[in-house]
Amino acid sequence: MRRGLRFALLVTVTVCFGVAFAQEGEAGKKPESFAERHELALKWANFLLLAGGLAYLIKKNGGPFLAERSRKIQEDIREADAVRQDAERRAAEVDRRLATLETEIAGLRAESENEAAAETERMRRQTAAEIAKVQAHAEQEIVAAGKTARAELKQYAAELAIGLAEKKLEARMTADTQDALVRGFVRDVDSLSSTNGSAQH
Repeated sequence: MRRGLRFALLVTVTVCFGVAFAQEGEAGKKPESFAERHELALKWANFLLLAGGLAYLIKKNGGPFLAERSRKIQEDIREADAVRQDAERRAAEVDRRLATLETEIAGLRAESENEAAAETERMRRQTAAEIAKVQAHAEQEIVAAGKTARAELKQYAAELAIGLAEKKLEARMTADTQDALVRGFVRDVDSLSSTNGSAQH
């Protein structure tokens, strides 16, 4: 408010000096007659009234206008400061992220390498376990096949031996041999019967 009043007074004084110098230029020297002096006094009175009215209007309307303008400028300055601070904060955040970006990338790379190594190790162990299972199954099948082959081989050998024995017996079996075997069998049966009868008595 004081600033607006000072501005109005400054404008009034400047206008007064301008009018005074202009009138002096027109009049040249001091007026010689009373009418001229009276006319000059009326001009000064008109000028002072005009200057006073102008000062009043400036004081009445200019003060609030200048105050509102000043308030608006202060608000704009505060908003500009807030925007500047926000921009500085964001820039600092971006700088901080850029500064830690390389570290984050290195960490992600190391984590990825660790995960890849762990996955490779897991796959290696799983493959080794599958190979061990296949080998164990194959060994079991080989053992079972060996047992089956040995059993079949024993059976075949027994059958061959029996066949050979039968053939040898058939080749050696004559009528006299058969009669001797039958007599021996009958004798054994008789002795067995007599032994059983004695035991019962």
